[in-house]
Amino acid sequence: MTAPSDFTASLSAAGRAAYGRNARKRAPRARQARIGTGPDRADAIEVIERQSATRVPELVPIRYGRMLESPFRFYRGAAAIMAADLGPLPNSGLTVQLCGDAHLLNFRLLASPERRLVFDINDFDETLPGPFEWDVKRLAASFAIAGRANGFSVGEQDEAVLTCVRAYRQRIREFAGMRTLDIWYAQDDADRTRELMAHSMSKQARRRTAEATARARTRTYLQAVGKLTRITEEGRRIAPDPPLITPLQDLLTDPSDDAQEKELHGLLEDYAHTLSSERRRLLRHYRLVDMARKVVGVGSVGTRCWILLLLGRDDDDPLLLQAKEAQESVLAAHTGGAPYDNQGRRVVTGQRLIQTTSDIFLGWTHVVGLDGHGRDFYVRQLRDWKGIARPDTMDPGLLRLFGQLCGASLARAHARSGDPIAIAAYLGGSDRFDRALTVFAQAYADRNEHDFETLAAAARSGRVRAESR
Repeated sequence: MTAPSDFTASLSAAGRAAYGRNARKRAPRARQARIGTGPDRADAIEVIERQSATRVPELVPIRYGRMLESPFRFYRGAAAIMAADLGPLPNSGLTVQLCGDAHLLNFRLLASPERRLVFDINDFDETLPGPFEWDVKRLAASFAIAGRANGFSVGEQDEAVLTCVRAYRQRIREFAGMRTLDIWYAQDDADRTRELMAHSMSKQARRRTAEATARARTRTYLQAVGKLTRITEEGRRIAPDPPLITPLQDLLTDPSDDAQEKELHGLLEDYAHTLSSERRRLLRHYRLVDMARKVVGVGSVGTRCWILLLLGRDDDDPLLLQAKEAQESVLAAHTGGAPYDNQGRRVVTGQRLIQTTSDIFLGWTHVVGLDGHGRDFYVRQLRDWKGIARPDTMDPGLLRLFGQLCGASLARAHARSGDPIAIAAYLGGSDRFDRALTVFAQAYADRNEHDFETLAAAARSGRVRAESR
């Protein structure tokens, strides 16, 4: 798979549009409704078991337990299954830097380095160049699945999907007419977005949206420090909550053995070299005082994730970093792209390319563990002004509005990394692509429920072990 927009960059605007229209021959828009069927489909449980084989064994049952809480939670952990389903299908060949896991909960309010609140994509563990429609399909299906979880009618689910995909198509068409630098600088400022959408909201929806924005501004790194740390005789340290948060010392068979502590100090030192010089100097104002293993998310459970507590002037001057293991993207086997020398660097490069404002401490490193295995990590602040959507509390109208936000935000990310002129020409001015993806979303929601039940049966039979944590 070639890098985003490398081929079309040498063409005129008219040539790029023609290239996009010709992509309809490879993947007709109406055929985007198909999810693919047949006996050759990969066994869903085998797919996630292959992922689990490289993860911390004692944490894998927690991953399965979280996936079995609901079909939507299962979907959050099943990016590898969907990648295996999308890979064999005909695709447009219009390459962008994919998020790789573009479900609706991976869009949220975030803090920019300039301390503005913006709406953007948040998760990049699976980011990789690939056909633009793979992200749109994963996002569309997530709205159908969320609508089902809320008990919405099929019509209400379809409206949420249609609104999302229409917003993507219309905004890509807007970007197709913009200057390149204007596309790069485009942001979805939270306050401006709320103002633009206010006319479509009920009074209650406006109030809830304003409250969500206010809550996001309270979710600072200091709030995370207050929740995850405590003052001890040695000073501020990470508060244990095993197995979800386990201090390093509690993981050591010999507490006097400082080999793993040296390993993590090395992780921090190597990671610092991937920061720009001024941010590396900022990091030097802090000293590492504690570290712990943390269980995160749904699909990421079982990957090695560390939280690192650093202090500046004193206990009231903290910095919490998260060092998360980066494994090969679930898309890699289906894109044919060249392998990356460091999966953490892949995540960071993808994030910097498609997110408008990335964390100032975002970087990567490689560590050889005590078991002799080398592992890649990416590092960022644990939390800073994050507002997380709660689709379970949304009525059909609010879910549609959230779909509009997510679809438009994904279009902005794709326009930065791909060719908006070619993609806009492929999509066209009609709703043919929108309607096709509505059919796809419902069909894939059915498949997701089947796979969810398959995992439940595997847990009942003892094929996999699931724990609720």
